[in-house]
Amino acid sequence: MRILLFGKGGQVGWELQRSLAPLGELVALGTDSQNLCGDFTKLDGIAQTVRDVVPDIIVNAAAHTAVDKAESEPELARIINARAPEVLAQEAKRSGAWLIHYSTDYVYDGSGDQPWIETDPTGPLSVYGKTKLEGEDAIRSSDCQHVIFRTSWVYAARGGNFAKTMLRLAQERDCLTVINDQIGAPTGAELLADATAHAIRVAQQRPDVSGLYNLAAGGETSWHGYASFVIEFARQAGIAIKVTPEAVQPVPASAFPLPAPRPKNSRLDTRKLQNTFGLNLPHWQSGVTRMLTEILEK
Repeated sequence: MRILLFGKGGQVGWELQRSLAPLGELVALGTDSQNLCGDFTKLDGIAQTVRDVVPDIIVNAAAHTAVDKAESEPELARIINARAPEVLAQEAKRSGAWLIHYSTDYVYDGSGDQPWIETDPTGPLSVYGKTKLEGEDAIRSSDCQHVIFRTSWVYAARGGNFAKTMLRLAQERDCLTVINDQIGAPTGAELLADATAHAIRVAQQRPDVSGLYNLAAGGETSWHGYASFVIEFARQAGIAIKVTPEAVQPVPASAFPLPAPRPKNSRLDTRKLQNTFGLNLPHWQSGVTRMLTEILEK
């Protein structure tokens, strides 16, 4: 089996290089790849790359994920998040390859307090969310065999993340204010990568699994709850934390106005994925604990 991975340098792409390697021959590309095109702004180059590699599986971990920046560069976000996936879908349909693609809870409007299911109405609030939904629609319209994973609050030990920021601030400040009216589940890039590898093996045997799935860690929390968990873990690990637990103060999202609105409800119902692929999705604290253990040991 030959697997073509786009977006190898991102958090999810980095983990996918690990999880996909045992499945077959892996061709992993980033925007700076030399011999093959991995730059999603070059649509003809992307199409030619698929034709040159002739993969059995195309995995797209590339995206324009700078949510606020997308508001000021909507056409670039659309090219990367919608038009490039459309090209991949067309090439997958032409060649008979599977396309694995990652989307986001930002395709929903964030209303209510119930976990979103895959058939709920969409209503993206931002350019990022709108372009990601356009990408989903293009893949579905192509009629290629595909698995689209909607996920949320993605983090990894590699690179910057919310937990690292909170740890740094907790060592510098006497008081922190953290948003408490946005709810979701911190989801590790390694969990996404491992679930993807498992789903690919199932998809090879069962063409009927083609479709859309929510994929996120179990449980839910607010950004305030996430920050409090991270800071207390570090305190218990012997890290010198300046801020006291009661000085981590909850505030509404309106306290931090940003160019792109965020959904308040990012809960995702993952029962369809778990039932279809026979997966157990661990609680968010499990993955965050692993990540914290890794970064605090450095």
